[in-house]
Amino acid sequence: MIRNYLKIALRNLLKSKVYSFINIVGLAVGIAVAMLIGLWVWDEVSYNRYHKNYNHLVQAWISQTFNGQTGTGTAVSIPAVTEMATKYGADFKHTSLASWNYGHLLTNGEKKINKSGMYAQQGFPEMLSLKMIRGDYATALTNPGSIVIAESVARALFGNEDPLNKPLKLDIKRDVKVTGVYEDIPFNSNFNELMLILPWADYLSAENWVKEAQTQWGNHSFQFFAQVADHADVEKVSLKIRDVEMPHAFSKTDKPQYMLHPMSRWHLYSDFKNGKNVGGAIQFVWLFTIIGIFVLLLACINFMNLSTARSEKRAKEVGIRKSIGSLRSQLVFQFLSESFLVVCFALLLALIIVLLTLPAFNELAGKKVHFPYNYPQFWLALVVFALFTGLISGSYPAFYLSSFNPLAVLKGTFKVGKWSAVPRKVMVVMQFTVSITLIIGTIIVFQQIQHAKNRPVGYDRQGLLQINISPNMFGKYYPLRDDLLKTGVVYEMSESSSPTTGIYSNQIGFEWEGMEPGSLPLFGTIACTHDFGKTIGWKIVQGRDFSREFSTDTAGFILNESAVKLTGIKNIIGKTIRYNGSPRQVVGVIKDMVMQSPYEPAVPTIFLMNYEWANLINVKLMPGKPVDQALKKVEAIFRKHDPDSPFEFKFADEEYEAKFRAEERIGKLARVFAVLAVFISCLGLFGLAAYTAEQRTKEIGIRKALGASVAQMWAMLSKEFVYLVVLSCVIASPIALFFLNDWLNKYEYHIQLSWVVFAVSAILAVLITLLTVSFQAVKAALMNPVKSLRSE
Repeated sequence: MIRNYLKIALRNLLKSKVYSFINIVGLAVGIAVAMLIGLWVWDEVSYNRYHKNYNHLVQAWISQTFNGQTGTGTAVSIPAVTEMATKYGADFKHTSLASWNYGHLLTNGEKKINKSGMYAQQGFPEMLSLKMIRGDYATALTNPGSIVIAESVARALFGNEDPLNKPLKLDIKRDVKVTGVYEDIPFNSNFNELMLILPWADYLSAENWVKEAQTQWGNHSFQFFAQVADHADVEKVSLKIRDVEMPHAFSKTDKPQYMLHPMSRWHLYSDFKNGKNVGGAIQFVWLFTIIGIFVLLLACINFMNLSTARSEKRAKEVGIRKSIGSLRSQLVFQFLSESFLVVCFALLLALIIVLLTLPAFNELAGKKVHFPYNYPQFWLALVVFALFTGLISGSYPAFYLSSFNPLAVLKGTFKVGKWSAVPRKVMVVMQFTVSITLIIGTIIVFQQIQHAKNRPVGYDRQGLLQINISPNMFGKYYPLRDDLLKTGVVYEMSESSSPTTGIYSNQIGFEWEGMEPGSLPLFGTIACTHDFGKTIGWKIVQGRDFSREFSTDTAGFILNESAVKLTGIKNIIGKTIRYNGSPRQVVGVIKDMVMQSPYEPAVPTIFLMNYEWANLINVKLMPGKPVDQALKKVEAIFRKHDPDSPFEFKFADEEYEAKFRAEERIGKLARVFAVLAVFISCLGLFGLAAYTAEQRTKEIGIRKALGASVAQMWAMLSKEFVYLVVLSCVIASPIALFFLNDWLNKYEYHIQLSWVVFAVSAILAVLITLLTVSFQAVKAALMNPVKSLRSE
């Protein structure tokens, strides 16, 4: 019986090749999109699950109120962490202070590589359940001078040799010994760039400011990770440690409050506003999950539409089967078997599409998703998925076709009825509502990104290099600058404590006459050399730039416009601002520079002269010079002054572009899915247009015989579909308006929604519809009426 059903199903597919092609390709694209989105979603929700202690790992976050706004971040103070670990030690299994993950130069003979790593306390590797290939947790970070490295680092430095107990040079100045090698942490982990770990004791001995920070409650320059005890409740422990720093707050307005943020929420719930968690990447998980479901639904709608549209052609088959004793359940099974056969072909094609497009999808999404060949759960889910899809796409046609009255069919009096087309029209409207919503969304996302990109940044980032200062370069500012300027390819050089694309330090301790009593203003604080302003091309709006002609400038300030606004001083040039009790004079005001998020207001920032704080070299290449030749000359100068370090640099414009990467990826993914949704919808529309033209062949012949033109025939066959798409536009517009308005409100610097976008999307949808149906409409209109009326 089943064999017979499949044989009939295959015959029907081969008999109607165009409709079979549309069904299979449409379903395959829908399934492929759903599979790719499913792999992406799984990668997101399984973030950090590599770590066995995933459910018990936490990180301390702190909320503080400055300038009237509450900010939340991971930078904590050592005394607060020490009190947490000692006073509430019973609630923790492991605790570890850690530095930030930043670059270190590792040298083994002639081999030199720059890799990022952290200083951490002894229990850190075990807490993260790193897979130790060499060494063990107990001794890895016990002794000063130890280093634990990732497997790829060991391979790069030692090849196939056993690296255990081998010496390395760290940052040129210190000797360390390899005491452990761990497996590289996978891409979907917050620690995927952790390539080396160093003992916390070495951090204390190497950096005097870290040693001093052990008693400084206000020095929030560190991270704290912990593994809560098995019996402990994270929320209850979080409440215990909340006010640990409150007695040591700078002022009543500061209100520092700690919380323990579970690892399970680090990736998807990392956004905070006014001290409250407001989500994060989870919104994109939901967004793409919904898109995947809808794209698959569009493909299923195509199948249902084309199956029910061709019902008249199979009416006699149903009538004959029923008259010779076929039960309705058997007919339902027959049509479902055809549906499952189509789904099987589509699934096979979808798997091929996924395998071929996965590398490009990873590149587009910024992922390293692998096809899960070795996971039985995946194949089981695929089977369930196919059965579900086959049932959804085949159920309506199966029950609809099996309901025909055999007597009416065989007498020739069977009519599908004027209401039979309503479900098809509803489904077409659904398809294009989804497609048009995605079109509007992609346009708005693109406009928002361009709006932020076109925002004046307040400096010239073209040809601006940013180079980290190596230990060998400290104290060589003037010789290096002189040699660089002599090359003829460098316009200017300077040093600073932050790049133009970030603010590394935010500080309090600023006071001025007329300041509101009890307030605690927070400023971004950047130390720089005399030539910083000329190097980056900032815009002076009041006063002047730092100058060597004025010796007092070493105790001077330059403020940005936001900092001036925060002080409330109208004529600020020449005014005194005390910095940690030391008076400094304001010499200039610059235009706000976009140094952090391009979607947010500029941070109030103060620039001060200090050659010792600088850790970054800024080099402005001479405009008009070939960049590759200029870089060779610059590299030669750096190698002359520091032959032990590799020459590594970043372009400021590329670093600025990276700020848009997350939004651009979302926009590109949405654009691809929108195109595929439109493609699937158009496939179905093409099939329905072909069927409509076929059903109205005789009508078209009569109209042509009576003098109707081709244009009139085209308009008659196209207008029904255009009406449906216009209705879809009317429904899609308020839906898109609601969701996009909510999305844009996340950004303080954003575009205003315009009716033009909705109008353009509607026009685009109508044009796509006309292009899709016009081929069939014109083809039918050009048909010789003699052929269509011959049987009459």
